[in-house]
Amino acid sequence: MEKILFIANTEQDGTIARAGLETLATAAETAKALSAPLSIGLLGANTAPAAAQLAGVGADRALAVTGPELASGRYATDAAAVEALVRASGATVVLAAHTSRLARVFPGVAQRVNGRVDTHATSVSAADGGVAIQRWFYKQRIEATLKRTQRPWLVLVEPGTRPAFAGSGAAVVLEAVAAPALAEAAKRTRVMGLRSPKSDAQTIKPDAKVLLVAGAGWTKKQADGKPHMHEAEKLILDFLSGAKASLGSSKSLVDLSGEGNEVFKFMTHMNQVGQTGATPRHPKGLATC
Repeated sequence: MEKILFIANTEQDGTIARAGLETLATAAETAKALSAPLSIGLLGANTAPAAAQLAGVGADRALAVTGPELASGRYATDAAAVEALVRASGATVVLAAHTSRLARVFPGVAQRVNGRVDTHATSVSAADGGVAIQRWFYKQRIEATLKRTQRPWLVLVEPGTRPAFAGSGAAVVLEAVAAPALAEAAKRTRVMGLRSPKSDAQTIKPDAKVLLVAGAGWTKKQADGKPHMHEAEKLILDFLSGAKASLGSSKSLVDLSGEGNEVFKFMTHMNQVGQTGATPRHPKGLATC
């Protein structure tokens, strides 16, 4: 019988980030489909606020490794904490969000507990009394379903693949788990501070309706021996000012543009470029990506 364990690190305020709550929903759904026990494992400097976020999840156990040394990500301390949670829970399948912090330690922990690890899973489901995951290969052109017999199986789930868990009710009671003691030499890596972009910095917005990507090709010298970045900028701005439809595929681009439209020539096959790695050229010699 499978035993599911969800693991997440808490943020500076002691809460679980959205990516973790998304994977929590996956873990709860998988455990319910298998009629398997569900355990929660938290690590961080402060885990108490996260207990309220776990309300209503239906976990059999809620474990927490708490301490000031877990305030920031560090391989030695994070790996020790995750290992302690896996061993204490006796889980056969361990799920966590594929964040930079947990992705750094999961492969090492899998080795320590004689398990296996898979990353970038886009979904997790019950299959034949066990667990199966889906993920993409070959530049997102092939989707595969994977199963493993080796246990424990540690799986990192891609953020943004499902809605986040939102429960209600009383906060769960966290059971303290002690991480293995580490020598001071293992703690020599320290986070000296955090830098955040300015509030007025231009960043990619997930809720944006249009995302255009122009790569290094525009900065390379073209047939006339000169780069044409300003022309690329103009084409993009002209396109944005006149765009009235979705950019979900090259067909929508055809619908957007009329015959002889330079923007259409610039944007055609942008989606194929991302999949094949090819670099189609602008009719005037400009690289599109």
